[in-house]
Amino acid sequence: MKSLEKTLRGIRDAGRKALVPYFVAGATADWVRHVEAAVLAGADAVEIGIPFSDPMLDGVVIQEASLRALEAGTTIDSLTAELSTIATSVPLIAMTYYNLLLHYGLVRVAGTLRASGISGAILPDLTVEESGPWRSAAEMADVATVFLVAPSTPGDRVALVTSVSEGFCYASSRMAVTGSTSDGGDAERVVAMIRERSDLPTYVGIGISTPDQARDAANVSDGVIVGSALVRVVLDGGGPREIEGFIGAMRRAIDTSPG
Repeated sequence: MKSLEKTLRGIRDAGRKALVPYFVAGATADWVRHVEAAVLAGADAVEIGIPFSDPMLDGVVIQEASLRALEAGTTIDSLTAELSTIATSVPLIAMTYYNLLLHYGLVRVAGTLRASGISGAILPDLTVEESGPWRSAAEMADVATVFLVAPSTPGDRVALVTSVSEGFCYASSRMAVTGSTSDGGDAERVVAMIRERSDLPTYVGIGISTPDQARDAANVSDGVIVGSALVRVVLDGGGPREIEGFIGAMRRAIDTSPG
């Protein structure tokens, strides 16, 4: 079992709902300070978006942040070097696209990510059938590979995905790219499909933008991932204080979840 999964199972066993904020690496010059602020405000893990020029899952907000990061010269080497300067008490999980890792070199990039404190990777464009080379490289570096389950995923496919996912299983609450929404989508149904087939911690993401939505998602899952709404705060000029306020409100809401 990868170290990420051990940590996340421990959080669940302690009766705590996990809060996982998402930041785009390099979107601002002080982005690592935002990571630190989120941890101080109660994040249990932090998802680090590695900017890519052609994202398939990201909506307009994260695309804007990724463009800013790329224009600023952000690379895997630069962002991992910056992450290496901070001491985090929670796991870091990369989110990016397979072509970027393939170009860098799978064994090399897995080691680079792990050396910077990253212990998991979400690669939404990588299928289970084509994941063997990456998972072999990640295995050597103790980097967990996290797969997604969508509302449209059939039962036999859910069984396959959950059999290879590590760390946690990402339950996409809707058939859409990332972005804020006004409802909880299909989170409860997707989580139920995963739980019928796996004991992995299951986190809901995509579309969670308010404390109430976070509470409702936590009520039916083991944790929530908050991305676009938080990235919007950053793009609008929010700094560590605003990040702490945003994450703190999400944390308080999740902690009231009866699930």
